[in-house]
Amino acid sequence: MRLSNKKVISLVHHEYEDLELTYPYYRLIEEGATVHYVGEKAGEKYIGKYGVPVVSDYAYDDINPADYDAILVPGGWAPDKIRRFPSVLKMVQHMEENKKPIGQICHAGWVLISAKILEGKKVTSTPGIRDDMENAGATWIDEPVVIDGHLISARRPPDLPQYGKAFADVLANS
Repeated sequence: MRLSNKKVISLVHHEYEDLELTYPYYRLIEEGATVHYVGEKAGEKYIGKYGVPVVSDYAYDDINPADYDAILVPGGWAPDKIRRFPSVLKMVQHMEENKKPIGQICHAGWVLISAKILEGKKVTSTPGIRDDMENAGATWIDEPVVIDGHLISARRPPDLPQYGKAFADVLANS
């Protein structure tokens, strides 16, 4: 399995978009990666917008991003909560500084905006935050998936197959 030596942080908080959290998780596990759900509290049950529950493996403050190869940020309303934690912003900034894969879909761009890593990047997102992405210095492109080096972005759940493959491909080559 091509990702058997890779470890990935999958950020979580209440009201994530259910498919945007779980689809990449299982896609990466199928390829052999170790993926940890990381939330505000370890062992906490988080509920998605449509009722899908997941339990976090670790708390944001317990994670050393240097121990991981990549990070995933889900969409939904969770990104507006996730971006309020300094430890999360430091994780995202660590991934950016070390050119490790960063995956973001839908409203997840809010976390990258708060981490101040989008200046000069090419990205996509749900059209509803296009202005936010552009105001953060990114070039927004209306495509299912946009890859800019180690940054992989997607618009919405219908783009998950392309997003999952693109993220796994970038991770495999990192």
